[in-house]
Amino acid sequence: MNKIGVINHITEWLKGYSDESGTKGFVVGVSGGIDSALTSTLAARTGKPTLCLEMPIHQAESQITRASEHIDFLQKEFPNVTRQKLDLSTVFDGFVATLPPSGAAARDMALVNTRARLRMTSLYYFAQLNSSIVVGTGNKVEDFGVGFYTKYGDGGVDISPIADLMKSEVYALAKELNVIQSILDAAPTDGLWGDDRTDEDQIGASYPELEWAMDFIANGEVGEISSRQEKVLDIYKRLNRINQHKMIPIPVCLIPETLK
Repeated sequence: MNKIGVINHITEWLKGYSDESGTKGFVVGVSGGIDSALTSTLAARTGKPTLCLEMPIHQAESQITRASEHIDFLQKEFPNVTRQKLDLSTVFDGFVATLPPSGAAARDMALVNTRARLRMTSLYYFAQLNSSIVVGTGNKVEDFGVGFYTKYGDGGVDISPIADLMKSEVYALAKELNVIQSILDAAPTDGLWGDDRTDEDQIGASYPELEWAMDFIANGEVGEISSRQEKVLDIYKRLNRINQHKMIPIPVCLIPETLK
């Protein structure tokens, strides 16, 4: 991969989109993870106003620290970067308190997705306030492979600058842009559970394994595979199947002309 070429291409794409849309800049949610670190750095490189929004909800301290240190790094490098910290913990707790009691097994996952949707609402508040664009932070494996994101949460964005990059490519570009070492070293996590579980804990496979599965399927599933690869392939196919509703346009019921 031509890392400098890709970095410049995405930077110009972001700037061009903002210019054409008549907006002033960008809003990026910064979590302390590699995807948001790369995305916010690319947005900052445009020279346009870039607001980095921290939105902890009962977050692990290590994630909060990484996010803050990354924004410190950006502000030293780019005068166009501003920051806003918005602790949504009490908002989330207030919402939970209004809900009827439930012993449903799906309740925990529903509340996890609620956290992501509260953050999306916050991003759009500041975007509208500043005539800016909400920039998505999803990579190709998450967005088009296993659907590892929240519909209308972190999937609710205006543009997706890194969604054609595999996770390994995200790391390569982040390293090229001198993203801080603590983020490069941190295990990927969505940070939605209030504990230290990683993406791999939730998915059951690592990002390198998922990238292999995507490539293996794209190449026609040719060749012998190990028992572990077979398991990874099953995980990938299952998640890709059940999360198709996130990856395709919303179904629209078309009314026949004869009924209109």
